Amino acid sequence: MGRSRRTLPEELLLLALDPTTGTTAQPQSLDLGLAGAQLVELALAGRIAPDGDRIAVVAPRPTGDPTLDCALELLRRRGAPVRAVNWIGGPRLGLRQTYLSHLERCGMVHAVEGQMCGVLPTTRYQATDTAISREIKARLDSAIRTGVPPDPRTAALAALAHAVGLGKHLYPGNEGRSSRSRLRDLIRHDPMGGLVAHAVMDVQNGAAAQPRRSPAPAGRQAPGPVARPAPEPARGVPAQPRHGSMARAVAH
Repeated sequence: MGRSRRTLPEELLLLALDPTTGTTAQPQSLDLGLAGAQLVELALAGRIAPDGDRIAVVAPRPTGDPTLDCALELLRRRGAPVRAVNWIGGPRLGLRQTYLSHLERCGMVHAVEGQMCGVLPTTRYQATDTAISREIKARLDSAIRTGVPPDPRTAALAALAHAVGLGKHLYPGNEGRSSRSRLRDLIRHDPMGGLVAHAVMDVQNGAAAQPRRSPAPAGRQAPGPVARPAPEPARGVPAQPRHGSMARAVAH
């Protein structure tokens, strides 16, 4: 996979990065979203494919992206299709920091050192070129405004942004209510993005232990509750320090 195109995890992280504070909105759910975005990116690259509510490796050859290839190898080692909700809900320690460090190496963000309470060292990340983030968001704005079905990549990005609760970050206030609603509706335009987005929301709702029910036959109503979108939590949170006196605190 060439580096001329930004991957979905990178784009999702840039969307979540607050240009004013240097923190990431929705840090806990964003970790789940990044794991889900890896799955969508691998599917777009033809390496994996959905199999019901499971993910199957169909072409194990490397993509050329080390972080994606690590995920692909872990999926391959499973030996059998894995439920998307189980994969996304698994431990993903350091995934957000991995992508922040990658964006820094690529020159898309730069680290800003600081202190919390005047004592604890912190690191926040500022976009070096806000035009990149504006271009990413403009794709979502266009899909929301025009109603034209977006390309699979943009549809998946919209689904993930909704699933991790970025709606209020991207379209705040009462004036953004209709845009948040339309962002949610874009989830239907990409099957893989929709599958992953629902898995992200299921993990947040504590539904990872139960498999998603298959559609009911024609003429019968499917039993059981429908997965609800995650609530739209408040925008951004302050950076939290890592444990250990010598460690830098990474901005959430």
